[in-house]
This record gives sequence, structure tokens and C-alpha cells, in this order.
Amino acid sequence: MVKLTIVGRVEDGLPLAQDQTYVNQQDNTSFLFYKQQAELLLKQISKDPLLHPKMTILLDHHSFHFLVEKKICYIALSDSSYPRKLLFHYLQDLQKELDNFDETKLIQTISKPYSFVRFSKIIGRIRKQYMDTRTQANLSKLNASRKQELDVVTEHLNDLIQRRQLLVLLSFCIARNIRNIVFGSSNVCFNHLVLTISSGYCVKMDTRDNHYSRYSCYFQIKFDYDR
Repeated sequence: MVKLTIVGRVEDGLPLAQDQTYVNQQDNTSFLFYKQQAELLLKQISKDPLLHPKMTILLDHHSFHFLVEKKICYIALSDSSYPRKLLFHYLQDLQKELDNFDETKLIQTISKPYSFVRFSKIIGRIRKQYMDTRTQANLSKLNASRKQELDVVTEHLNDLIQRRQLLVLLSFCIARNIRNIVFGSSNVCFNHLVLTISSGYCVKMDTRDNHYSRYSCYFQIKFDYDR
């Protein structure tokens, strides 16, 4: 069954809403652990917007599933045995409901976590429809999508976090060495250099203020520069 649902803003990783059912479980140690992991996952997604927009993240005997649409991330936790296709139907229903709200300006101005209470109530209503996988409606959804391939990437949460930490460190080290080589030469003068490394992260170096900033990018090696 669906045990946890969080809807958050990709831009800064702020959780906007959750199912109100969880409010009574705040003292449950297991629940708090998975909620913290979901919030951590939301932060990871906000730092790497080029992650696949549909992913399943494995953790213990559970799975986090997320869908990113229009800069909003929909995350749900379920037992590993819960049908993944049905879970993504659930996330898509949440996305459609939020689109119907037409509250883009409101969503952009929210500053406190979980303060989009109106949508929290909607999450609870839709979640109830997916609690029993054997209902006629849910069986129909599974049968209708049986022949359709689900374009979802699967990864373990620890691998996702560790890889990103390693790649960010690697990108910085490579960029620093390249900067020393390129900008240390008196024969070359660049305004900026953009280095895309094979690890999947990009560092842009602006020589006018020695500012370093990290950006997500595709997996390739590429050098861009302006004289």
C-alpha cells in the first residue's frame, strides 16, 4: 500500500504538502525515518534537475517512486510488492489535480514546509482510491497498462546519494586543475570556461570574479569557452 506521499517544489526542494493521515504518526520512529528519507530525496532531486523524471528508489523493503512535472515533484513510498504501474497512476492523478488548481503563483510564494493544506486533503482523498489494489478500478488500470513499457529508472537511495557526492567532488577537482592549466597560461585569455565531465556534472568558471557554480549536465566530455 501507499504509506507516504509528499509533494514538493523542485526549485528549492521545499515540501509543499503531505497526506494528512500522517500527522497522527509523527511519534512513530519508523514513519519519521522514511519521511526524513523522502525529504532528503526531494533535496537531491532539486540539486540535480536532469535526473530521470520518473524513478523508483529502493530502500530496505520499501520503494520510493517519484514523478517530476512542471517543476513539481510527487513522491510516494510503498511496499516493494505494490504494483509500480499502479503507483505511477497515483502520482499522475496527483499531478492532474494540482494542474486543475491553477495555483502557480501561490506555489511559488509558499515559504513554510507543508503549508499547502488544501492540497494535503486532496492527497488523502486520492490515496484512499489506491489502498486496495484489487478494486475493479485499479485492476482496470493495471490491465490497460499491462502491454505498455514503464519508462522508469530504478536505483538504490544510498547509491544515488553517494554517487552525487562523489561526482560533485570530482567535478570540482577536475575543474580546479583545468583552470590552473588554462588560465595559468599567459598566451590564453578566456572570459569563461564550461567543463562538462564524464561523471555527469558541469562546473562553470567565470574568471571575472573567480566564481564557481555547479550545474547538472549530460554525460559527456565537452569544453566550451569564450575569448
